[in-house]
Amino acid sequence: MHLNKISLHPEKYPTDKYYPFNLKVFHQTKSMVFTSPVTFFVGENGTGKSTLLEAICIRCQIHIWRYNERTRFENNPYEKTFFRYLTVEWTDGQVPGSYFSSDIFRDFAQSLDEWAAADPGMLKYFGGKSLMTQSHGQSIMSLFKARYKIKGLYFLDEPETALSPRSQVQLLQLLEGMSRAGHAQFIIATHSPILLACPEATICSFDHIPVKTIKYEETEHYQIYKEFMENRTKYITHR
Repeated sequence: MHLNKISLHPEKYPTDKYYPFNLKVFHQTKSMVFTSPVTFFVGENGTGKSTLLEAICIRCQIHIWRYNERTRFENNPYEKTFFRYLTVEWTDGQVPGSYFSSDIFRDFAQSLDEWAAADPGMLKYFGGKSLMTQSHGQSIMSLFKARYKIKGLYFLDEPETALSPRSQVQLLQLLEGMSRAGHAQFIIATHSPILLACPEATICSFDHIPVKTIKYEETEHYQIYKEFMENRTKYITHR
């Protein structure tokens, strides 16, 4: 593991009334130890898994390619400060890495095209051709296949949202291969039962307070998909 442990410091939180500091899971989960090359964060929307993922990334000084946000009707002054109340422990010193989220991927792809206009050689590190000229799913897989060959710490926030089931299987195979190679560590927030099947991965459930490690078959994702496939008529309303 490159990243060995994170610790949360609720005694230093600036508030307990605003998100994310109002979530009980961040008050009762004091630390998380990473023991496998692939760690999944799972849980219902709003449980804090993506928020913690991004905070860890920022604390690890890994840049998130995001253009300036647009004006919002109501701003939460605490929303982007969570990383200040985390500490991280490295195994053998800090390593580089990257953060992926499908909603900001286009920002990165556009930036890469701008760089390539001045230096076309940049594209050889990202599959050999512009990410903007491929379909969304194809460009994402091109990025993954090129980027994850490099030693580092990689954060992914629900990568399945832009991938077909077949592409999810390809990403699963990529995760397994890169983790076995021993140079890459992944921390992934996901709802995908396909990705969650990654062998020997650690699954951390944010539906439990504090966060609890669970088995693949214990995830709601596996249970609901399995039951649906075996008896889908149960979920269909007859009129």
